[in-house]
Amino acid sequence: MFSKFLNLKPEKQERILQASIVEFADKGFEKASTNEIVKEAGISKGILFHYFQNKKKLFLFVFDHSVEVCMDEFFDKVDLEEKDFFEKLRQISLFKLELVHKYPGIFKFFELAIGEESTEVKNEIEERKKRLAESNYSKVFNNIDKSKFSDGVDVNRAINIIMWTLEGFGTSELEKAKVSESKRMDYEKVFHEMDIYIDIFKNCFYK
Repeated sequence: MFSKFLNLKPEKQERILQASIVEFADKGFEKASTNEIVKEAGISKGILFHYFQNKKKLFLFVFDHSVEVCMDEFFDKVDLEEKDFFEKLRQISLFKLELVHKYPGIFKFFELAIGEESTEVKNEIEERKKRLAESNYSKVFNNIDKSKFSDGVDVNRAINIIMWTLEGFGTSELEKAKVSESKRMDYEKVFHEMDIYIDIFKNCFYK
């Protein structure tokens, strides 16, 4: 579908992607201006729509591209052989923090996209989030050492409780960021707080 764009020289692709990420991250889907995107990218509006057809397809492409960039690095760096569930959670948190510093624009865009309320793209983003979670969960946690959990603990349910809590915590922090003056999440603070939750769960569920 996007073969024409993908056949462009890498530097031109990057110009268009970065201009799109900045505009969408700053203004959200509905208020983002394709006029601003093409101005920053140094191309015409006709060329942009030649590659992506419309703003919705551009937005979803940028989301998919951003996910791909992060997941490629994730699976390259995270130790999938680590069997301790809580150490793996910490490893993932630290890596996410590293990515925040490396790709601040992408994470600002993610904050916006994950909480996007526009009916034009909301369902598609939710579906992508669901597929991403389902496809990567087993890869990351399929080899954990369940013997470290206390006797009598239903490990699968315990893991669900932990993951649901951390997901809810992340959602709550995103909502707080939306109404803050900076409109940005303090990732250092968030990951520090998340580490405290991980310690609490470890004390509750491990021997």
